[in-house]
Amino acid sequence: MATPAATMAWMLDADPALRWQVERDLLGAPADVWRSTRARVSTEGFGAALLAAQDPDGRWDGGAHFPGDFFGTAEAEQPGQPWTATSWSLNQLREWGVPAAALGDTADRLARNCRWEYDDMPFWGGEIDVCINAFTLANGGWLGADVSRLVRWFPEHRLADGGWNCEAEEGDSVRSSFHSTLNALRGMLSYELATGDTSLRSTRHAGEEYLLRRQLMFRASTGELVDGFVVRFVYPSRHQYSALAALDYFRDVSQSDRTARDPRTDAAVELVRAARQADGSWLQGPPLEGRTWFAVDAAEGAPSRWLTLIGTRVLEWADGGSSPDA
Repeated sequence: MATPAATMAWMLDADPALRWQVERDLLGAPADVWRSTRARVSTEGFGAALLAAQDPDGRWDGGAHFPGDFFGTAEAEQPGQPWTATSWSLNQLREWGVPAAALGDTADRLARNCRWEYDDMPFWGGEIDVCINAFTLANGGWLGADVSRLVRWFPEHRLADGGWNCEAEEGDSVRSSFHSTLNALRGMLSYELATGDTSLRSTRHAGEEYLLRRQLMFRASTGELVDGFVVRFVYPSRHQYSALAALDYFRDVSQSDRTARDPRTDAAVELVRAARQADGSWLQGPPLEGRTWFAVDAAEGAPSRWLTLIGTRVLEWADGGSSPDA
């Protein structure tokens, strides 16, 4: 199914953080076109607004993974968590395509002023949670920080079944998690692409095999579809796994490693295809609860530009790179 011209125009009528990816990934625009749009992300719209929210000491909202005013408040007793602190804000800026230069000496300021809520550990050394460490590895590679401890950490903490689990370090699980494993893989791939360091590639490939053996969506024990999160597509996905998020990762892997799509992704591809609306869009799922700086996508149940970008490029990759109608 080719993307209708009206839907493509709707995606282009968007913040530069989204538009440049539509130009590059869906329209195949010349590099000077999408790079020109990407250059606007740090000075306009979402990117500029999030950069402006940075604290003078380099943090966002006064904390590393949680706002400085979070613990001990009524908000801490509510479902979800705030998405406004430093690690989440860096993730968004990096994923939107903001150049590291736009953040100036942020890496140095965070090294001096930001420590994790867990055991007051130094920011760029990470802590014990694999998802947090994955974000930090990716963000450190992007900003040029010393994340050598984390390069060593991921091979050392991979579980026997091939992946990772945020609960493993507290002794609560010996089985890998879909969420944690995908976050670990994303972090390692982002670090490799930012730095050129391929020392984690074999570890990454082993983690990819954990997901592929499960066809991105099935339990190893029973062969049943994993709990509902696999079929819930939402943007921003933050840390949450879905078949769509996993396929978008494997699309990136296919491009970076110059490999063909693994047929074990077929079931996930068809699940994503089935969620596509008649106009070529995907609908926003239930957003993750918690404080945000500002809205960046549609309300639940409405057509989502971000999910439509991701879903369209995933299906074009899965189908061999067919061109959309322009």
